Amino acid sequence: MSRFTTSPSLSVVIPLYQEIDNVEPLVTRVQEGLAHYSGAWELICVDDGSRDGTGEQLCAQIARVGEHMRVIRLRRNFGQTAAMQAGFDAARGELIATLDGDLQNDPAEIPRLVDELLARDLDLLQGWRQQRQDGLLLRKIPSRFANALIGKVTGLALHDYGCSLKIYRATVIKEVRLLGEMHRFIPVWMAGVTAPQRIGESVVAHQARQFGVSKYGISRTFRVLLDLLAAFFFLRFGARPGHFFGMIGLSFGGIGAVLMGHLLLVKFALGEDIGHRPLLLIAILLLLAAAQFLTTGVLAELLTRTFYASSDHSHHRIRWQSDPAAAGWMTNHPNVL
Repeated sequence: MSRFTTSPSLSVVIPLYQEIDNVEPLVTRVQEGLAHYSGAWELICVDDGSRDGTGEQLCAQIARVGEHMRVIRLRRNFGQTAAMQAGFDAARGELIATLDGDLQNDPAEIPRLVDELLARDLDLLQGWRQQRQDGLLLRKIPSRFANALIGKVTGLALHDYGCSLKIYRATVIKEVRLLGEMHRFIPVWMAGVTAPQRIGESVVAHQARQFGVSKYGISRTFRVLLDLLAAFFFLRFGARPGHFFGMIGLSFGGIGAVLMGHLLLVKFALGEDIGHRPLLLIAILLLLAAAQFLTTGVLAELLTRTFYASSDHSHHRIRWQSDPAAAGWMTNHPNVL
């Protein structure tokens, strides 16, 4: 039982792909796990283009459990990130909980995590599978490497970025637009719209998969590296891309200028021929690359400013503000205003 008399409204979002055998036990466990939740809640299951009957099985569960369960069926398999975004868009709760549809996360932990998020005043509470029930070589070792690398590059140190059991404040996560395969880096993207201190983690149970097969393998480690580069760029330089390209351009240009200066000294001071030296070609290539990076930085700055000027997006995020309609004016002169 929650220690809060009335908990915030909650949307539970679960993306599923080819999980027909898990559908009924999953819905049953969500029902049991939230049976004593003290606030209003809904269950949103997103079928990511399954071809094994998962979508039909989900729709059949609505008649069994009630109208608080909603099903979204995507036209084809768009990926877990797109499925989660569809669930976030449809969610009506003040808080949003996510978990995988493979029954490796326990829905009964959701009320405890909600209480912890509220007690710690967080915007995101990330699950930490301290005792993972996965294969060592294909899952645990790559995951540990990825978690350590992400923490090192982004500065947001969490033990388990890949755990799908998370609790979000809806107002914050809905400011993040998920594209590509960004679901692996949701805490990192969240750090772009809220303070890292408002992102925490909590140990959760993890169970071995009973039905179906995992959709992930060793190949995702390489995709993580590419996604990490994109996350690093957008978080550090999203509003000032000219700095990113400019630093590379100035570095190349500096090295190229030093090499060219050395060659000029060799040519005019020592009288040696430099026309057939590989160093000359390297210096020219570095100077050309520097010009390209600097030009790209200027163009990226123009695109970024155009994006912010032509839309309702802003680089800053407001957590809370007092009601402007209720604001007054302070004056020491009675005739003013």
